[in-house]
Amino acid sequence: MVYEAFPLIEVSGSPRARGQSYGAQAAGRIHKGAGHYVEQIRKMGLTQADMAKLIAAFLPTVEKFDPAYAEEMAGIAEGAKIDVEAILLLNCRTEILQLARRHAGLLDEPDGCTGAVILPEASLNGELIHGQNWDWKAECVETAVVLRIRREDGPDLLTFTEAGALARAGFNATGVAITANYLESDRDYTQEGIPLPLIRRKVLESEHLADAIRCVACTPKSASNNMILSAREGFAIDIECAPDEAFTIRPENGLITHANHWNSPVALSKLKDCGTLSTPESHYRDWRVRQHLEKKLGKLTVDDLREAFFDDFLSPYSVCRPPRPSHAGNISSTVAMILMRPAAGIMEVAPMPARNRTFTTYTLETAERRSQPELNAAE
Repeated sequence: MVYEAFPLIEVSGSPRARGQSYGAQAAGRIHKGAGHYVEQIRKMGLTQADMAKLIAAFLPTVEKFDPAYAEEMAGIAEGAKIDVEAILLLNCRTEILQLARRHAGLLDEPDGCTGAVILPEASLNGELIHGQNWDWKAECVETAVVLRIRREDGPDLLTFTEAGALARAGFNATGVAITANYLESDRDYTQEGIPLPLIRRKVLESEHLADAIRCVACTPKSASNNMILSAREGFAIDIECAPDEAFTIRPENGLITHANHWNSPVALSKLKDCGTLSTPESHYRDWRVRQHLEKKLGKLTVDDLREAFFDDFLSPYSVCRPPRPSHAGNISSTVAMILMRPAAGIMEVAPMPARNRTFTTYTLETAERRSQPELNAAE
């Protein structure tokens, strides 16, 4: 089967104008993605009124966190010719789906994900390499996009995300990058917090890694999540987030690897890791990636990270996951492999990598790219 490359959506202008352009360009994928989640929530037994109430409750949270995000979402809805509630659903879908599942007494359906960073001292060419496998519903291979935002009030950014959402994994023109992994704890949904895509977007708007770290560590959340941040100059940090507390993990041997279980000893002494029920294979996925990478410390390239993410040990419960039924009844798979070289302004993405090894290269102009004409000539 041939898998279509994720389309590149480029937008600029005011938040409203960016949203309108984004919605118009990605309308088909937005409708398909929103329809998929609406149908899933209906199957959980929620009525239309229950669903509308659940989704609408997130709008004041978005507006308070950043009014420009609410404006952009309204623009996306206008451009895609869809209700703004559908765009709210796409941007708050982790929180909304989990709340709906808990309401229905069903098992959680996690974004799996295995992420990694290679620091310059571990790489062949002294560059930082950052990436992840995104494990989620197989249907989302038809609903994701790569979004390039030309901003007037901060750094431009490039992000792989579900169509209609503000951000997921990516980097910006100052070299700040982010990937994220699902975590679960006994503190989840005990407080109201900021939806995760909005936090990731705020990271990608950061001029400096310090601002990004503050955003991830100090913004209240509804659910646990792991976020890996890096700076192209040569630093990375893993932040395991409970809704009300953050726990940091530094690189070891020039590497960070993380899957879907808690690693911080401090975190494990204070909370209960509840994710093993839904992601038991997490306990060897990050280990397998580290095994691959540690064999070539000091000589690692983006192709070595690529091969590590293709690891099929104990398939289908593997780092690179082929489509298979999940415990919650959906078809789960590694939907995309994302490889980033922020200093070069390059992101490579392959859809459904367990079945497809064709990557598309997406670029963002940086100071480094402007000074290296051969990179621009190769686009």
